[in-house]
Amino acid sequence: MSVLFAAQYAYVGAATLANVRSEWGVEVVAAPGSEVDPGLLQLKRMVAGNSIAEGTDRRIKDMPGVRKLGNRLGTGRANADWNYRRGISSRLVHDDEFGDLQMEMPEVDSQPYAGASQSTAEGDGEATEAGMTTSFSAQTTHPSEIEANTVEGASASFVRAVAGALYLHAGASATKSFHSDHILSRHLQLDKMFKFTHPTRDLSRLCAREKFEPPVARLISETGRLSRTPVFVVGVYSGENLLGEAAGASLNEARVRAAAAALKGWYLYTPPQNEVMLPSDAESKGGKGWKPQMIDIGEIVT
Repeated sequence: MSVLFAAQYAYVGAATLANVRSEWGVEVVAAPGSEVDPGLLQLKRMVAGNSIAEGTDRRIKDMPGVRKLGNRLGTGRANADWNYRRGISSRLVHDDEFGDLQMEMPEVDSQPYAGASQSTAEGDGEATEAGMTTSFSAQTTHPSEIEANTVEGASASFVRAVAGALYLHAGASATKSFHSDHILSRHLQLDKMFKFTHPTRDLSRLCAREKFEPPVARLISETGRLSRTPVFVVGVYSGENLLGEAAGASLNEARVRAAAAALKGWYLYTPPQNEVMLPSDAESKGGKGWKPQMIDIGEIVT
């Protein structure tokens, strides 16, 4: 799950979306005054500094999600301490889509975010044959009341707002094409993100859980055993099935690498494209019935 969280952040995290905004050529300028300049990302810059949060020994910028009032963390947990319950299961339930602390947990009867336009009804709003006819007038927060933000955070909000506007005005198909062209087109080496501490033990647990035969390492080939640069190719087998193979400068190194390769082959399995169905595919016009995908029961806990 930690790899999945990191992959999600790599694709749609604040840093990546800030790069997307820069690639689009949208320039960053100061907070808007009485007039708004089109085509520019205007924001009120956050004041530099990293003071100590009141009542703690932690610096504010090192504590994601610190609230301005009471210096409480927006974790959604019963205990709002910064170091409370940060396990993988807790991150799945309480934290955001990236497994990080919630930056802003909504309060009950909370007001819209600072700077959001609001509409208020004028008149009695009498009904007519054509339907409800109610006039609205926009009320915009004064520029001095706009909440300060970082360039990275404002850029991420801007790109997400563009995607949301595209969905509202052009539909789901155009939004999927936009997401595929600007987000999923980026290459991410997922296999480089795995860092197994005990791959041989994890593979044994995986085989036991899936009721496979216990994994056995076998030497496939070797060269230069008595030289200064030997190379051993070791494969890990479950019965007659080769789970993974790798090369190493020693037998033990090759065995560990082969076990890691087998685990990557399990976690990075990609089903055939014709068998993959997204929820949006089932909702589209003329779409076929929903076909659920295979979901692994979870990672190996050792």
